[in-house]
Amino acid sequence: MVEISKATDADIEDLMAVRCEMLRIVNGLAPDYTFDDTLCGCSRDYFRTGDQTTVLARDGGRVIGCASISYIRVMPTFEHPTGKRAHLMNVYTNEAYRRQGIARKMIRLLVDEAKERGCTEISLDATEAGRPLYESTGFRENCSGMTLALRATPCRCCHATAEAARKAAAGGAQE
Repeated sequence: MVEISKATDADIEDLMAVRCEMLRIVNGLAPDYTFDDTLCGCSRDYFRTGDQTTVLARDGGRVIGCASISYIRVMPTFEHPTGKRAHLMNVYTNEAYRRQGIARKMIRLLVDEAKERGCTEISLDATEAGRPLYESTGFRENCSGMTLALRATPCRCCHATAEAARKAAAGGAQE
Protein backbone atom coordinates (compact mmCIF):
# COMPACT_ATOMS: atom_id res chain seq x y z
CA MET A 1 0.00 0.00 0.00
CA VAL A 2 1.28 3.45 -0.90
CA GLU A 3 1.84 5.80 2.03
CA ILE A 4 2.38 9.55 1.76
CA SER A 5 4.26 11.45 4.45
CA LYS A 6 6.18 14.68 4.92
CA ALA A 7 9.88 14.34 4.29
CA THR A 8 12.36 14.91 7.10
CA ASP A 9 16.12 15.49 7.19
CA ALA A 10 16.54 11.72 7.43
CA ASP A 11 14.98 11.44 3.94
CA ILE A 12 17.59 13.56 2.12
CA GLU A 13 19.03 10.70 0.05
CA ASP A 14 15.54 9.53 -0.97
CA LEU A 15 14.60 13.14 -1.81
CA MET A 16 17.65 13.58 -4.00
CA ALA A 17 17.16 10.24 -5.76
CA VAL A 18 13.51 10.86 -6.65
CA ARG A 19 14.19 14.49 -7.63
CA CYS A 20 16.96 13.39 -10.01
CA GLU A 21 14.73 10.64 -11.41
CA MET A 22 12.01 13.22 -12.08
CA LEU A 23 14.43 15.73 -13.62
CA ARG A 24 15.85 13.10 -15.97
CA ILE A 25 12.39 12.15 -17.20
CA VAL A 26 11.03 15.70 -17.53
CA ASN A 27 14.14 16.82 -19.41
CA GLY A 28 14.43 13.73 -21.62
CA LEU A 29 17.82 12.74 -20.19
CA ALA A 30 19.39 9.30 -20.07
CA PRO A 31 18.68 7.26 -16.90
CA ASP A 32 22.38 7.41 -15.98
CA TYR A 33 22.77 11.17 -16.60
CA THR A 34 24.77 12.79 -13.77
CA PHE A 35 23.74 16.25 -12.60
CA ASP A 36 26.37 18.83 -11.76
CA ASP A 37 27.49 19.55 -8.22
CA THR A 38 25.83 22.98 -8.14
CA LEU A 39 22.33 21.61 -8.81
CA CYS A 40 22.78 18.73 -6.38
CA GLY A 41 24.37 20.84 -3.63
CA CYS A 42 21.82 23.62 -3.89
CA SER A 43 18.97 21.09 -3.95
CA ARG A 44 20.27 19.38 -0.79
CA ASP A 45 20.66 22.74 0.93
CA TYR A 46 17.17 23.81 -0.07
CA PHE A 47 15.57 20.60 1.18
CA ARG A 48 17.38 21.05 4.49
CA THR A 49 16.98 24.79 5.04
CA GLY A 50 14.41 26.20 2.60
CA ASP A 51 10.95 27.40 3.55
CA GLN A 52 9.27 24.41 1.94
CA THR A 53 7.50 21.15 2.56
CA THR A 54 8.12 18.04 0.51
CA VAL A 55 6.03 14.90 0.68
CA LEU A 56 7.17 11.45 -0.39
CA ALA A 57 5.00 8.59 -1.60
CA ARG A 58 6.35 5.17 -0.65
CA ASP A 59 5.37 1.67 -1.57
CA GLY A 60 6.98 -0.32 1.19
CA GLY A 61 10.45 1.18 1.48
CA ARG A 62 10.61 2.34 -2.15
CA VAL A 63 10.04 6.04 -2.90
CA ILE A 64 7.69 6.19 -5.89
CA GLY A 65 6.68 9.85 -5.87
CA CYS A 66 7.23 13.31 -4.47
CA ALA A 67 5.77 16.80 -4.43
CA SER A 68 7.10 20.04 -2.96
CA ILE A 69 5.65 23.39 -2.05
CA SER A 70 7.82 26.46 -1.50
CA TYR A 71 6.60 29.32 0.63
CA ILE A 72 7.15 32.89 -0.52
CA ARG A 73 6.39 36.16 1.24
CA VAL A 74 5.91 39.25 -0.90
CA MET A 75 4.57 42.70 -0.18
CA PRO A 76 0.86 42.41 0.72
CA THR A 77 -1.66 43.58 -1.84
CA PHE A 78 -5.40 44.05 -1.87
CA GLU A 79 -5.94 40.56 -3.34
CA HIS A 80 -3.23 38.98 -1.17
CA PRO A 81 -3.38 40.86 2.15
CA THR A 82 -0.95 38.53 3.96
CA GLY A 83 1.65 38.55 1.20
CA LYS A 84 1.95 34.80 1.77
CA ARG A 85 2.09 32.77 -1.40
CA ALA A 86 3.33 29.35 -2.37
CA HIS A 87 4.74 27.60 -5.43
CA LEU A 88 3.96 23.93 -6.06
CA MET A 89 6.68 21.99 -7.84
CA ASN A 90 8.32 18.63 -8.44
CA VAL A 91 5.03 16.74 -8.48
CA TYR A 92 6.14 13.34 -9.71
CA THR A 93 4.92 9.77 -9.61
CA ASN A 94 6.90 6.83 -10.97
CA GLU A 95 5.35 5.66 -14.24
CA ALA A 96 4.32 2.26 -12.84
CA TYR A 97 2.22 4.02 -10.17
CA ARG A 98 0.50 6.72 -12.25
CA ARG A 99 -3.27 7.17 -12.56
CA GLN A 100 -3.87 5.81 -9.06
CA GLY A 101 -4.55 9.16 -7.36
CA ILE A 102 -1.13 9.38 -5.69
CA ALA A 103 -0.18 12.78 -7.15
CA ARG A 104 -3.65 14.12 -6.34
CA LYS A 105 -3.24 13.05 -2.69
CA MET A 106 0.20 14.67 -2.46
CA ILE A 107 -1.15 17.90 -3.97
CA ARG A 108 -4.13 17.92 -1.61
CA LEU A 109 -1.86 17.50 1.43
CA LEU A 110 0.34 20.40 0.33
CA VAL A 111 -2.58 22.67 -0.62
CA ASP A 112 -4.16 22.04 2.79
CA GLU A 113 -0.90 22.97 4.49
CA ALA A 114 -0.62 26.17 2.43
CA LYS A 115 -4.14 27.13 3.50
CA GLU A 116 -3.24 26.48 7.14
CA ARG A 117 -0.19 28.72 6.75
CA GLY A 118 -2.36 31.58 5.45
CA CYS A 119 -1.28 31.52 1.81
CA THR A 120 -3.66 33.27 -0.56
CA GLU A 121 -2.28 31.87 -3.82
CA ILE A 122 -0.40 28.83 -5.08
CA SER A 123 1.39 29.01 -8.42
CA LEU A 124 3.02 26.25 -10.42
CA ASP A 125 4.79 25.54 -13.70
CA ALA A 126 3.05 22.68 -15.50
CA THR A 127 4.19 20.25 -18.13
CA GLU A 128 1.61 19.40 -20.78
CA ALA A 129 1.23 15.96 -19.22
CA GLY A 130 0.55 17.51 -15.81
CA ARG A 131 -2.01 20.12 -16.87
CA PRO A 132 -5.09 17.88 -16.68
CA LEU A 133 -4.22 16.84 -13.12
CA TYR A 134 -3.65 20.42 -11.98
CA GLU A 135 -6.82 21.66 -13.66
CA SER A 136 -8.82 18.87 -12.01
CA THR A 137 -7.52 20.00 -8.61
CA GLY A 138 -8.62 23.60 -9.17
CA PHE A 139 -5.59 25.28 -10.75
CA ARG A 140 -6.30 27.67 -13.62
CA GLU A 141 -4.16 29.19 -16.35
CA ASN A 142 -2.85 32.62 -15.38
CA CYS A 143 -1.52 34.82 -18.15
CA SER A 144 -0.93 37.94 -16.06
CA GLY A 145 2.62 37.08 -15.01
CA MET A 146 5.95 37.69 -16.68
CA THR A 147 9.50 36.61 -15.91
CA LEU A 148 12.98 37.95 -16.51
CA ALA A 149 15.73 35.33 -16.67
CA LEU A 150 18.73 36.42 -14.61
CA ARG A 151 21.05 33.56 -15.48
CA ALA A 152 23.32 32.90 -18.42
CA THR A 153 21.81 29.50 -19.15
CA PRO A 154 18.23 29.70 -20.43
CA CYS A 155 15.56 27.89 -18.46
CA ARG A 156 14.13 24.51 -19.48
CA CYS A 157 11.04 26.15 -20.91
CA CYS A 158 13.32 27.69 -23.54
CA HIS A 159 14.59 24.17 -24.28
CA ALA A 160 18.21 25.27 -24.56
CA THR A 161 19.35 23.82 -21.24
CA ALA A 162 17.64 20.48 -21.77
CA GLU A 163 18.82 20.29 -25.38
CA ALA A 164 22.43 20.97 -24.40
CA ALA A 165 22.22 18.34 -21.65
CA ARG A 166 20.76 15.80 -24.11
CA LYS A 167 23.58 16.50 -26.58
CA ALA A 168 26.21 16.20 -23.85
CA ALA A 169 24.69 12.94 -22.61
CA ALA A 170 24.66 11.59 -26.16
CA GLY A 171 28.26 12.67 -26.72
CA GLY A 172 27.27 15.35 -29.26
CA ALA A 173 28.77 18.76 -29.70
CA GLN A 174 27.49 21.62 -27.61
CA GLU A 175 26.79 25.03 -29.06
